[in-house]
Amino acid sequence: VADEAVREALRLDRPDEPPRLLTAVRDITPAGTAETLPAPLIPLLDTTLLTNAPGEPGVGRQLVEEIGSADRVDVVMAFIRRSGIRPMLETLARFTASGRALRVLTTTYTGSTEAAALDALQAAGAQVRVSYEQGGTRLHAKAFLFHRDSGFSTAYIGSSNLTHTAQVTGLEWNVRVSAARNRSVVDKVAAVFDSYWEGRDFVPYRREEFDARQPRAEPTAGFVLPPTELRLEPFQERLLEQIAIARLQGRHRNLLVAATGTGKTVMAAAWYARLRGELPRARLLFVAHRVELLDQALATFRHALRAHDFGEKWVDGERPERYEHVFASIQTLRADTLERIEPDRFDVVIVDEFHHAAAASYVALLGRLAPRELLGLTATPERADGRSVLEWFDGRIAADLRLWDAIDQRRLVPFAYYGVHDGLDLTTIPWRRGTGYDVDGLTHLLTANDAWARAVLAQLDRRTDGPACVRAIGFCVSVDHARFMARVFGQAGVAAAAVWADSPSAERRRALEDLAAGRLNVVFAVDLFNEGVDVPSIDTLLLLRPTDSPTLFLQQLGRGLRLHPGKSVCTVLDFVGQHRREFRFDRRLRALLGGSRVGVIEQVERSFPFLPAGCHMELDAVARRVVLENLRQGLSASRVRRVEALREQAAAGGSVRLRDFLAATGLDVEDVYDERRGWSDLCADAGLALRPEGPLEDTLRRACGRLLHVDDPLRLSAWSAWVARDEPPDPDTLAEADRRLLRMLVASLLARHVSAETSLVDGARLVWRHPQVLHELAQLLEVLADRIGHLPEPLDGRPDVPLRVHARYTRIEILAAFGVGRGARVQTWQTGVHWARDARADLFAFTLDKTAGSFSPNTRYRDYAIGPSLIHWESQSTTRADGPTGLRYRTHAEQGSAVMLFGRETTAERAFHFLGPATYVDHRGELPMAIRWRLRDPLPGDLFARYAAAA
Repeated sequence: VADEAVREALRLDRPDEPPRLLTAVRDITPAGTAETLPAPLIPLLDTTLLTNAPGEPGVGRQLVEEIGSADRVDVVMAFIRRSGIRPMLETLARFTASGRALRVLTTTYTGSTEAAALDALQAAGAQVRVSYEQGGTRLHAKAFLFHRDSGFSTAYIGSSNLTHTAQVTGLEWNVRVSAARNRSVVDKVAAVFDSYWEGRDFVPYRREEFDARQPRAEPTAGFVLPPTELRLEPFQERLLEQIAIARLQGRHRNLLVAATGTGKTVMAAAWYARLRGELPRARLLFVAHRVELLDQALATFRHALRAHDFGEKWVDGERPERYEHVFASIQTLRADTLERIEPDRFDVVIVDEFHHAAAASYVALLGRLAPRELLGLTATPERADGRSVLEWFDGRIAADLRLWDAIDQRRLVPFAYYGVHDGLDLTTIPWRRGTGYDVDGLTHLLTANDAWARAVLAQLDRRTDGPACVRAIGFCVSVDHARFMARVFGQAGVAAAAVWADSPSAERRRALEDLAAGRLNVVFAVDLFNEGVDVPSIDTLLLLRPTDSPTLFLQQLGRGLRLHPGKSVCTVLDFVGQHRREFRFDRRLRALLGGSRVGVIEQVERSFPFLPAGCHMELDAVARRVVLENLRQGLSASRVRRVEALREQAAAGGSVRLRDFLAATGLDVEDVYDERRGWSDLCADAGLALRPEGPLEDTLRRACGRLLHVDDPLRLSAWSAWVARDEPPDPDTLAEADRRLLRMLVASLLARHVSAETSLVDGARLVWRHPQVLHELAQLLEVLADRIGHLPEPLDGRPDVPLRVHARYTRIEILAAFGVGRGARVQTWQTGVHWARDARADLFAFTLDKTAGSFSPNTRYRDYAIGPSLIHWESQSTTRADGPTGLRYRTHAEQGSAVMLFGRETTAERAFHFLGPATYVDHRGELPMAIRWRLRDPLPGDLFARYAAAA
């Protein structure tokens, strides 16, 4: 509509007339009349609840009336039937015919959605995408989102599917939300919808595929094999990235640990496909212990490589002809066969179910062959007999699927964890360094009388449907403890048995078979955490032995989380006593929850508010107090105790390097550093000899703690080489990229303690006047080199910028890397945007949740990941789309400037992940502009999960 018509409607040129309210701006029809645009019965300003009650607008009628005034419409609906869409089809067709977009997401869950309804929506001009997923977390959402560029968007969220009953006659509850008054809610609806739309679960609707895809009763093995490519889930990509990082660090014998059903064979095939480009021959030996596993692996590898003639089997009389890519059973590779295989015959050896590797046949195989790359696949690195397979991998796991990720991906069932105070005083039980509580002392305490065991039985009755209804494992301290518990439970009428590592195999097998069949309700186990107790139907865990070992704790937990028909949750009862100060609750809780000790304390204080869908954690009042006291006074929290530990280590003749101290104590490097003190201060307090001090000794020691984010080989290798020298490198002799690397280090250490006129030469000389600080930096960088979190990607086309995509950087480092300024001090920026004019680059540093860890619906859905390669970002509130800055954003590619994105989760984080260069896609609105950027490098799986509106 012409501006003159608006002025006429508002009488802007007639100030003597009373003001009139502008209620709509309508197009003019070819006949010269205004288009018909019915006003919604509910004003666009209002938020209300609709229940299809008499005297209020029906949900279906109200939806139809809102379509005409919308600029775009998004619909997410679990079920869609013809009866539900029939009243709105004509209106929707007119809507799309006018060039406006209609997007629809739906599912095939329970088979309720009708193909004919989706055909009708497509015929009306809608873009339709369908989820065929039938796993544990199914989409049940029902929502309409009416986008209006005027800012008066509205959303309907509630119980009504697109059926006649739901829209017209049903007793339904639907909330109509107005963006004018509840913007954060509407923003979140838009963000989550876009994430679903860009995600992999929803695919474009095609009638023939819809008819062919029937709902699946059981979860899949974690992957889909499309006709042209093998498609990895984000968590699988993350695990492969971890293996790539290990190889980057020079480790070529790697173990991948992931739960059953997570697609380990698929990941191995994708890994090998990528590896083939690096190795000249890439001769492969894939080893498994069953022919079914070999058949599955061969089919998967052929699919991944798009080569249907790839590979030969060596099993059950089948023999290879070329011996280039062999899929062999371990039974085939007998000792006499191995003797005829040259040790370097195969470049790549992959061993499935690697937890069998302690067996003699596997030991012979691994002892004979010398591949360039060894990859082990297993659900657990520990065996029932207690022997570890980590010896083949230098004692380390290269890639491990976190428990939360497995639950989020529906590869494991959720759990309900209850921490129950049991009244026991463990402070007098002897403590053995490296093993924990004395076993005999614990056994005597736990079996002194039947009261404690009966308390366990009472909690089991309270927290479950009853002892007679569960399939439970109780993890005990000793054989005597297990027998004792089985006796007490048996006397109470609960079918129970005890098993341990030395039990006769037939007896152990019978007990587990009886547990699976329901003839036993509880099996009390000792040192049987993996193969020894492998019953997917286990739905209850009794943690009866106090352990602060994170590995042991997660192994115990994992025994109850296997998927099984009819099992929706695993109940975990953890009995918490009064512990010695050596006991480390932080280790087990951090292994479970992730994050820092401070973050774990906040989780406990807030009663664990942020858990995967379906999970629950609860500590009773006394257990909560005990755990919090332990967390606040433990080794990681007490500097005095850390000093004692370091002094003891030095007195015993042990190494006093930072890396060795952390390994000996189980501490993280963050436990050593705080805002004021670090490693050198800890050494000084322990009475260890230090190197001479410099003029800014305290300042630079504190600054070392600001480098804990460093996580890319470029900085780590360059800085490590420089701090090992007595003199600093001469900036004038360095290449520009190295010069900027040096400035990143010097400016980070000196910060505001030098003037803006201080040259880089003088700043470097000042830093190098601190021998103890340089010594500390050398040890710190050594530790950080073991913590590289992502595979660094070079920033192509900008050789002078020493940044690596997906590494972390502070604002000082970012500006120094892009050549902003020249001296030892970097004048950093405080806002989220910076135009680096000389580098012709817009630098955007955004924070996902700007409330320092607290959930904020008002900020969280402004900057976020829509998909692995698509970022939604809001400009500053003063940016107009056609202003100089807005135009530069929109036309940066044509103008030859770059956009670089940096992101972090909360303001509590010092550094930002470099998300890489991005290109403009489109935008909505202005003041601020909501822009979508396309990343050159997709986000790794873990970053996408953290930044996504709905991962």
